[in-house]
Order: sequence, then C-alpha cells, then structure tokens
Amino acid sequence: MSQTTAKSRLFSVLNIDSVAGMIVNLQKRSGEIPWHIDGKTDPWDLVESIMGLNIGGHYPESRLAFDWLAENQNPDGSWFSSYVAGEPEDRTCESHMACYIAVGLFHSYLVTRDMSLLAQYWPTLEQGIAFALSLQTPTGEIFWAKSPEGKIDPMSLLSGSSSIFMSLKCALAIAAVLGREKKDWEQAFERLENSIQENLHVYNVSKSRFSMYWFYPILSGALRGEKAQARIDKYWRKYMIEGQGTRCVSDQPWVTIAETSELVIALNAMGNIQKARLVFSWIQDRVFGDKTFWCGYTYPDMVVWPEEKISWTNAVVLMAADALYHLTPAARLFDHSAWQGHQYLGFSK
Repeated sequence: MSQTTAKSRLFSVLNIDSVAGMIVNLQKRSGEIPWHIDGKTDPWDLVESIMGLNIGGHYPESRLAFDWLAENQNPDGSWFSSYVAGEPEDRTCESHMACYIAVGLFHSYLVTRDMSLLAQYWPTLEQGIAFALSLQTPTGEIFWAKSPEGKIDPMSLLSGSSSIFMSLKCALAIAAVLGREKKDWEQAFERLENSIQENLHVYNVSKSRFSMYWFYPILSGALRGEKAQARIDKYWRKYMIEGQGTRCVSDQPWVTIAETSELVIALNAMGNIQKARLVFSWIQDRVFGDKTFWCGYTYPDMVVWPEEKISWTNAVVLMAADALYHLTPAARLFDHSAWQGHQYLGFSK
C-alpha cells in the first residue's frame, strides 16, 4: 500500500451517494465486496459494507452480498477469514465472523421491512451462530478461532466477543420477528454479557493496544450506563487525539476513520450525543476529491495511509451519520435505549 502527503481540505458535507456509490463500484458480480480494488474480502467487513449499501438505498446490491455469504458458508457454519477473487486466502475460521451476518440482516430488515430476506437467510444465520457458540466456554467468553487444521485457539478477544454479543442480540431479535424460540441462544447471550461485564481479565490483554478493545464493549451494548461512561473516561487520552479522531493503536500516531466512526456510534449509543457529533465533525474533511473517505492518516505530519479507498471504512462513516442524524429506520440499531436485553424496542411506527 502506498502513501501520499495530505493537504488540508475545506470542510465537506457528507456525500452519501458518493460514499455508497464507491462500495457499489467495488462489488463483484458474485456479490463479493473486497476491501479495495484488487483487495481481499472478509465476511465481517463485507457485512459492514452491506449496511453502508442499505443506508445508500442500494438494496439489490445488499441482497447480492448476502447471496455471496450464503454461497460461501462452510458446512460447519463458518467462513474463512479472507478471500481473494472469490477464493479462500486465509483458512482460519473466526467466531465473530461467523455470526455478524445477523447484524447485517437485522439492519436490512429495519430499513426495508422485508420479511422474505429474514426467512431466506435464516438457515445461514442459524448455522453461523451455531459455529460461534460451539466455541463458547462455560464462563461465557468465546474463543476466537479455529485454525486451518481445525484446532481451537483457546484465546478470547474482547472486541471479538463484544461483536458476537451484538450479533446474538440481532439474531434473537430476528428470531422474535420470525416467531422462533431460541432458548440456547438466550442462555449464551446472558453468559456472554456476564463475562464481559464481570470478567474482563479473562480476555487477551495483549490486544489492549487496539482502540477496539476500549470501546467495542460499549458499541455492542454489553457495557452500558455508568460502566460505559467510566470506561470511556478512563482511556480517552490513551486512544484519542483531540481535534483529530481515534488512534487505531494507542502507541502509534495513526488516526483511522473507521475506528473514529465506530467510536461516534458508541458515544451516541450511550447517550453522549454532543460528544459524538463533535468527534464526527473532526473527520468530515478527511476525504479524497470524490468525497469518499480516507482509511487513515498519521498525525501531526498528515500523511494519508493507506492510499486505497476502503469499502468498509466508508460504510461505517455512513453508519455513524445514520446513528447521529436518523437517515434510515435502522438509525437506532446500536442505541442502548432501543434495547431491553435482546428485545429490540426501536421499531419506528
């Protein structure tokens, strides 16, 4: 990946058509959405791109991406960690990647109210959840992956388990819409919630350099209220550069647009709307000439790196804008007040 020196740009209003259109242009006929031109595809980030397509109103393209997921799911419910041109590249099977389709499906349903979508992909969702939960420990946390040789890696990642928590919430909300009872999912959800709230010490602390380790428990809704605010306050200076955004890793001067946007969603979800809007304003001029967003940049030298235009980075900018300004009926998907446990209360009338 190459790098270019950035020049200061005037504040630009988010151009939804340009951002969503870039994702559309990256999508292959099969439905696959790579990170960038000639880049890899991973199932988790593809679901992020699906949500960006939904916000941009590209529903046929969104459904085509679900088709790709269904067609490429492994018999055990997993997906491989990455693909290049439709072929598996990294054959590791990660637990959080197996079930994030639930978030994309529920997001799509909130936007379109298309029951046929949920019914069509329910078997794919059910198998993905089954794979993830096969790696759950009795104390609630979820091991992160199976190796290409089929060996379970006995390590739990806080960001990954938090993502699974959000996936389980959405999967149970979908089950409720379809009138299906999933007691085993409910029990797994409760064990995972208790683990994240009470036993953070069991998660791999070596990943605490990454800002996702900081705010993903809040983004997912596993930590709420005073616990969420305390975690934000405690580590703000570690991960944030004031006036710029969120570092990808705490010990590097690299601000990334995706992590900044995800933090915006987390802040908004916990009710800190004013700060969320402030942080979101910091990245509005971090765009190329076509109004699509950079992946990241170093500070204070302002070098854009990498130079590629990233599909899921632009998708999560749209998700942050939706959360803040209610562009679609899915705006409250991550809002803590829209959930009571795994029951979604945010349906718009």
